[in-house]
Amino acid sequence: MLVNKKKRIKYIGFNDFWFSVIGVLIISFVTAYLSNYSNEVLSFVEAAFSWGFSLFLGIIYWLILRATMIFLRKKYPDFRDDAKRNALFFLAIVCTVFLVDFIGRTLISLIPGVNYVDGAPRIKMLLISILITTMIMAIYEAIYYNIRLKNSVREEEQSKQAVVQAQLDALRNQAQPHFFFNTLNTLRDIIDQNSKENATEFVDKLSDMYRFLLESGNANLITLRDELKFSKAYIHIQSERFGDNLKLNWNIPKASLDAMIVPMSLQLLLENAIKHNVISKAKPLEVHINIKDDSIIVDNRIQVKSTQLPSIKVGLKNIEKRYALITSKSVDIQNDGNQFSVSLPLLKTSEQKNSHENINN
Repeated sequence: MLVNKKKRIKYIGFNDFWFSVIGVLIISFVTAYLSNYSNEVLSFVEAAFSWGFSLFLGIIYWLILRATMIFLRKKYPDFRDDAKRNALFFLAIVCTVFLVDFIGRTLISLIPGVNYVDGAPRIKMLLISILITTMIMAIYEAIYYNIRLKNSVREEEQSKQAVVQAQLDALRNQAQPHFFFNTLNTLRDIIDQNSKENATEFVDKLSDMYRFLLESGNANLITLRDELKFSKAYIHIQSERFGDNLKLNWNIPKASLDAMIVPMSLQLLLENAIKHNVISKAKPLEVHINIKDDSIIVDNRIQVKSTQLPSIKVGLKNIEKRYALITSKSVDIQNDGNQFSVSLPLLKTSEQKNSHENINN
């Protein structure tokens, strides 16, 4: 069975050219040595013929077994088939030893004056050939098993990463329509106020924000610096609606700006605060954004609305799920009835599960 180099390496596990050369030489040497069962001193010509003939048989022997090995690995590729495949291959070794022995005997019989090893020495030669070949092929199998095991672990890891990435993509795609839904509510309020100029500026700012969403692409984490730009643009839009009644206190040291954060997480928290609290001249909403213990904390006094806008309850759950998929650090939510606080872990690339900046590179 002839296969090209690429497929041969696939089923053998490595480029075995030199391994094959060494294996054939070992088998040929042993066969030539054992065929001289009388231990008589051979002339140079006799020794050369004996070794050359053994080399010829060794090459046939090796090619047959190698082709058989590739065939069996193609037919029985799974780990659960290892015992069956190895048993069949050992049987193939025994059969090939006797087949090559038959070929050797037949060819030698055609050469006058040359005798083929027979009797007990022949049985000894066959048994030792089976033993040596089995040992060499066991090395092949050990290498093949180790390579398959590594590939299996890698494929399983890639499969897990693909599932996690799909979940992250779904959550990210869920967050963006949620953002769009709530900004439409804001635009409606501005239009109700008959503020055409503000509505136009709102649409321009909204366009800039969606450009940011497109540019951030499929990133599972972005820098806090970029998230702050996005969040401040969002607050600027909301300020058109609420004016001085919405107050944001930012306390973010420069040293934290390169930390990583889940995209839109800070913006969703600000959106959540604006959506679920009264914001008026009588009750201005003040939101504090601080850094503490490698986390960014958003907190505000609870100012419950008498009537709530329709909600699809995406924001907080979305953030929690995305953090859970990326890191072992959790989102901390505190609500004592008077104050509402959410703490988002600030991450380093190395702190992500599987140590990938993007889970599916």
